[in-house]
Amino acid sequence: MPERTPEVSKAEYQVLDVLWSDGELGVREIHDRLANDWAYSTTKTVVDRMARKGLLARSNQHGVYVYGAAISRPAGLARWFRFFTRQVLGVDTETAVAMFGQSNKIDANELAELERLVQQLDDAEDQGRRN
Repeated sequence: MPERTPEVSKAEYQVLDVLWSDGELGVREIHDRLANDWAYSTTKTVVDRMARKGLLARSNQHGVYVYGAAISRPAGLARWFRFFTRQVLGVDTETAVAMFGQSNKIDANELAELERLVQQLDDAEDQGRRN
């Protein structure tokens, strides 16, 4: 994951989770699959913002825009996860990554990628402190 991967908010993570599970969808389909009480206009705004940030890829299929995740599940998790483990749980990222091994939502390849990406973020932060 490049260091320039944008931060992922809780709302953005919800949209990404739908797309990681279901593939490319239009805004209406994304909206219908979200387990929240957003207005359609809110979903549209979030999706458009995510496309501008580079989190989603947008294509035109027969006059309708469809969106797909432009980042992998581990890449999206890495930034959100790192913040959560350090700021909310107060544990190191290695301990928290180990907890993912018990999840059925992330497979072994995704777990390995998550570990690698979180380590890259940690290394980049350490490098930034030294400079």
